[in-house]
Amino acid sequence: MNDSTLKKLGLAVLETESAAVNALKSRIDDDFVRACHYMLDCEGRVVVIGMGKSGHVGSKIAATLASTGTPAFFVHPGEASHGDLGMITAKDVVLALSNSGATEEILTILPIIKRLHVPLIALTGNPDSALAEAANVNIDVGVAEEACPLGLAPTASTTAALAMGDALAISLLEVRGFTSDDFARSHPGGKLGRRLLLLIDDLMHTGERVPKVRSGTLICDALLEITRKGLGATAIVDDQGIVQGIFTDGDLRRTLDHAVDLNATPIDELMTRDCTLVSPGLLAAEALQIMEDGKFNALLVVDDHKQLVGALNMHDLLRAGVV
Repeated sequence: MNDSTLKKLGLAVLETESAAVNALKSRIDDDFVRACHYMLDCEGRVVVIGMGKSGHVGSKIAATLASTGTPAFFVHPGEASHGDLGMITAKDVVLALSNSGATEEILTILPIIKRLHVPLIALTGNPDSALAEAANVNIDVGVAEEACPLGLAPTASTTAALAMGDALAISLLEVRGFTSDDFARSHPGGKLGRRLLLLIDDLMHTGERVPKVRSGTLICDALLEITRKGLGATAIVDDQGIVQGIFTDGDLRRTLDHAVDLNATPIDELMTRDCTLVSPGLLAAEALQIMEDGKFNALLVVDDHKQLVGALNMHDLLRAGVV
């Protein structure tokens, strides 16, 4: 056994599984469409069942359906006959996975499922099996061979079933008009959720934490405010709190290049007057884009009258996981 042999073995597995998935293209047929309609018309939830490796795949399919706009959950068929069948209601649709189509634990509960008069969708590798024939619609996910050289370990067959489950879930997503905002609402803890749901209101510094000085303040005193508040910038406001400009660490570096007397020069002479201002309610991801486009690290937040209400910098976005 050498490295070259290991690479060949790995490549052979991928080629076998790729062929299994590619063969599914011809199975996107009227049965696939009927299965989609059953799930679209479902008033309850899609209940996914499967044993062994098919159960693991079924659990993932249920999770994908649930996160893309089709309410779904997984029920272990072995547990179903010991009480969990009570989780299935007359408004649900059952999606059963079995490569052989003869999984005993699933066949045992078929009469109960039928008695509920719920639509039964099957993903099987044998269209002539008992499960396929009992189903309202069967989608053939059979494969020519497993990637396992012994032909025993479910490999290509589970990959095919998983891919068909994804095809169903994403087709339903598109038809339902499920958006990235909808996805974010079901994934508030993920990075996508943070980018699509988090507002600058949740991150910005307010009240006494906002760096600000009055017009006419000397540069040396403005620098003390920047240091105290730690945002790398300070707003310059008039007596009514209306923003007149901003002075940043970058402005300070440019000031030092011109040998300006920091103890005698008012901040008004060197501040950036036409600075970028944003309003509350802005998405944090949009604030990030503004900073990146403008190549600056701090933003001032103002109300409709340009009165200062908050401030944030790039570090706030980094800590929140928006970047």
